[in-house]
Amino acid sequence: MRKYLLVAVLTLLVFFAIRYFIERKDDSSTLEYNTQLIQKQIENVGKLVVTEGHFAEVITYKDRDKYLMDMLSFEKKALVIVNADVSVSYDLHQVTYDIDKKNKTIEILTIPKEEIKIDPQLTFYDVEQTTLSLFTGDDYNKINKKVRDDLMKKVRASSLQSNAQNRLVSELSKMLILTSSMGWTLEYKGKPVADEKQLGQQLKN
Repeated sequence: MRKYLLVAVLTLLVFFAIRYFIERKDDSSTLEYNTQLIQKQIENVGKLVVTEGHFAEVITYKDRDKYLMDMLSFEKKALVIVNADVSVSYDLHQVTYDIDKKNKTIEILTIPKEEIKIDPQLTFYDVEQTTLSLFTGDDYNKINKKVRDDLMKKVRASSLQSNAQNRLVSELSKMLILTSSMGWTLEYKGKPVADEKQLGQQLKN
């Protein structure tokens, strides 16, 4: 009788040992599978987010060429019509992150700054110049710089940047949805992200 009891006890021990190792293996496989899913989602998010706009303005350029110790000068001027395509973008391929499998957290380490591209097309009207005061490459460089500076101020004052950031938050929130559905935690700047609104606030700070 004792012999049968001993065999039964040993059988139970073997059964629970096998079950324990199988469950550990399953947990490990599930963790690895979830990690791969999250990495794949991050790759899908990694793209160029672009918000585009168009600006137009009219500027008057004036300058003088001076001779004989500034005693003689000749003015040149032009009316410049500016039409510019502007884009504000985030290259999400540059997002860096850290995956902590043990604690089931994804921490976003860095998010790239926005890139503002300005492509102005200039049309000149009412150009006034003389033989001694001709438009040169230096004048066109000055005009181009002034146009870009003025347009940059307009972009900063417009909704283009905030619209681009909203699109950025929308893309990154896809990571938040996936991690939450798997029981993982998304973090940014060392703080857990609870929802899309909080993510947007943390990005602005």
